Amino acid sequence: PIPVSVLTGFLGAGKTTLLNRLLKDPQLTDTAVIINEFGEVAIDHLLVEQASDGIIQLSDGCLCCTVRGELVDTLADLVDRLQTGRIARLARVVVETTGLADPAPVLQAIMAHPALVQAFRLDGVITLIDAVNGNATLDAHVEAVKQAAVADRIVLTKTDLATDAGDVAALRARLRQLNPGAVLLDADDSETGAAALFDCGLYNPETKSADVQRWLGEEAGHHHHDHDGHHHHHGDDHHHDHQHRHDSRVRSHSLVHDGPVPFSAIEMFLDLLRSTHGEKLLRMKGVIELLEDPSRPLVIHGVQKILHPPARLPAWPEGNRGTRLVLITLDMPEDYVR
Repeated sequence: PIPVSVLTGFLGAGKTTLLNRLLKDPQLTDTAVIINEFGEVAIDHLLVEQASDGIIQLSDGCLCCTVRGELVDTLADLVDRLQTGRIARLARVVVETTGLADPAPVLQAIMAHPALVQAFRLDGVITLIDAVNGNATLDAHVEAVKQAAVADRIVLTKTDLATDAGDVAALRARLRQLNPGAVLLDADDSETGAAALFDCGLYNPETKSADVQRWLGEEAGHHHHDHDGHHHHHGDDHHHDHQHRHDSRVRSHSLVHDGPVPFSAIEMFLDLLRSTHGEKLLRMKGVIELLEDPSRPLVIHGVQKILHPPARLPAWPEGNRGTRLVLITLDMPEDYVR
């Protein structure tokens, strides 16, 4: 399936600036970029053909599409163009969300659609946060906290405009606490190009193999194991300033179990979690050693109530057996996940 990356961030976080830079990156050849409107993205220098149906072919091999109606229709149209030969090749899709959007419905549109899930897979969520206003935005809007909590990559923008280095350091620390598994990048850093932002999935393109630790977040790999299966919790309410009123609502939980688990137990746990606390489950990623077939890991990931179809890896990565689940939750009782 074709990898889909979702680009999110609050109004004014710099999504358009980043998109304009990415559109010039040779790694984005054969990429379709789905944007909300053409007005903001400076694609004139790349314009080759303005199509009447909201898709523009750019000279560097990128496609730019505006969302007409539903995102599902835009994605289905891309599949149709690919199958009928109107697009020669499609290597990846980048979807830009509106600033106020909760990224979950966008991910839901891809993951819950029976036809699209055959053609596309979620690669990752890239969230932009403005270094100047980031703390204030996180304080004022729980949506911004959710955007940070579901991200695989968090990109700090406008760090050059932030006059108070202490504020930026506090913002970085805050984001690390909100989402310990995300990779934190700086937009001004020349390294923050397509290579750093994409391929967030379990498959590591550099090593051409599955990289469980990288995907679950390095932090998830630092736990001590025992053989009972146990639970870790991060997000200590006592260290928050009072104005960070939304942060303490977000928790990162990691469940570790050494040894195989029956599929029925996993299914029951996930069904219960989704049916009782689906809207509180912001993000979930996991690698499971199944009792029925322990030789091949089962990979699951989901956003809120929507679970991506589970996938099987051909084999376990070196020395990485066991069941590991990472959950990021909003307003969920800590002891519920245990």
